[in-house]
Amino acid sequence: MIVSAIGQGMLWAILGLGIFMTYRILNFPDMTTEGSFPLGGAVCVTAITSGIHPILATLLGVLAGMCAGLVTGLLFTKGKIPVILAGILVMSGLNSVILYVMQTPNLSLLNKPKIQDFFLQLNLPNYYDIVFLGVIFLAIIISLLLFFFNTNLGQAYIATGDNEHMARSIGIKTDSMKILGLTLSNGVIALSGALIAQNDGYADVNKGTGVIVIGLASIIIGEVLFGELTFAERLVAIVVGSIIYQLLILLVIKLGFDTTYLKIFSAVILAACLMIPQLKKALNLHFLPQKEGEK
Repeated sequence: MIVSAIGQGMLWAILGLGIFMTYRILNFPDMTTEGSFPLGGAVCVTAITSGIHPILATLLGVLAGMCAGLVTGLLFTKGKIPVILAGILVMSGLNSVILYVMQTPNLSLLNKPKIQDFFLQLNLPNYYDIVFLGVIFLAIIISLLLFFFNTNLGQAYIATGDNEHMARSIGIKTDSMKILGLTLSNGVIALSGALIAQNDGYADVNKGTGVIVIGLASIIIGEVLFGELTFAERLVAIVVGSIIYQLLILLVIKLGFDTTYLKIFSAVILAACLMIPQLKKALNLHFLPQKEGEK
């Protein structure tokens, strides 16, 4: 079960990396996540059941997620709709898109090929195929992100998130950077959705509910545990945070709690992690000796 949780954590970490690109770099939450995640899974599973190779099907899921992010970006930058509302509009619309793609609320991959089947010939122990799959895709995504953010385009993207007015004053097209960020971010998120759908063996129209909480938990747990880090270390910290989050959920299940209420446990874990920095400050102020002259 622990190996399974680690494998799941790695696949969910891809979601965290996607959310990181908007939430931490561009400094706004993107609600498109809860639509692009199940969209990636729906497109991928539908493609596989139609006879398309799992790798190509996964790439089609990524492309679908990128299209969703592009629509949000255009509504935000060109339509001047607030980013949260733009994300909610696209997320709501994607519900119908997913139903149109699958022609049913859920679609099974029973007796169909999956991307992790490529590890069958290695005769790995149970769940180790998911760990291998997670390691491979995380290595690819993190390497691509590090390469991208070390280019001039990537630096312009970071500058847009750091100080939009300054970035615009030096000639950076900040609207284009936001569109790019939302497009790439949702492509990564859809990749996570496609891989998790294959791991679970089915796609479901409601699979995106609450996934933004899981992604944020990966980011926050990593930041709380490791503090100040370099950019590359922050990406790795998200992976570690995601694995720890899945292990915490496993612990909740092992303690006998009803799995029907996992969403509230997820919210509680995230809220607790968000409050840790404030609790540390409060404890330091209370217990550290005051300097002379302070009250």
